[in-house]
Amino acid sequence: MWCKVLKAKYGLRDGQVDNGGSRASSWWKYIISIKNGDDAYGGSWFADHIERKVGNGESTSFWKDAWLDGEYLKSHFGRLFDLCLNKDVSVADMRRLGWGLG
Repeated sequence: MWCKVLKAKYGLRDGQVDNGGSRASSWWKYIISIKNGDDAYGGSWFADHIERKVGNGESTSFWKDAWLDGEYLKSHFGRLFDLCLNKDVSVADMRRLGWGLG
């Protein structure tokens, strides 16, 4: 139910609930800061302790989400990440369009 409320209030961007920009409530801004690792505790403690289900891969970043054995592919394959043209490609895009995309 909360997901429906947040989608209605903030809308979707790239398959995820938008951060709300200047119209976001203070609690929503804080939740987004935790998700991004920008909170007072710093680091990625939140992302390090949750499990991500890839599903169809539309909202999962191929390089920037820890979706394969809890690792970020950009860290594990740094040289490939540096060489890729689209660093924001999703898992679904890579599956659909092939390795030449990323």
